[in-house]
Amino acid sequence: MPLPSEIIALVDRLNQEINQTEQETADGLNLVRRNLTFFPNNVILTQYFAYLNAVLFSVETYYRQVQATIEIISLSDVSVEVIQEAGEDLGNLLGRVLETKIAVRQIINRLEELR
Repeated sequence: MPLPSEIIALVDRLNQEINQTEQETADGLNLVRRNLTFFPNNVILTQYFAYLNAVLFSVETYYRQVQATIEIISLSDVSVEVIQEAGEDLGNLLGRVLETKIAVRQIINRLEELR
């Protein structure tokens, strides 16, 4: 059974959002590192650094979850229920990715105010 177009669109959106989150997180880490050189004992900057590193780990997990879901629903004998559940799982994952992206953007905005 070919993948439904809704699932394909959701996967494409997920990959786009994950990519953007990964790039923004890398940018945020660069900002944190720069600021940490000026304020090495700043607890908030240290927390940002730790959080952003955790986000990079999460991004890798998100990629793996998307890939695993695609592999499951690409099987020839997959049921409609499994595809529906996969769609729900991908939708929930998109929500988590967007929440993460917003949090990263908030950190970047705060860091840019320090310039």
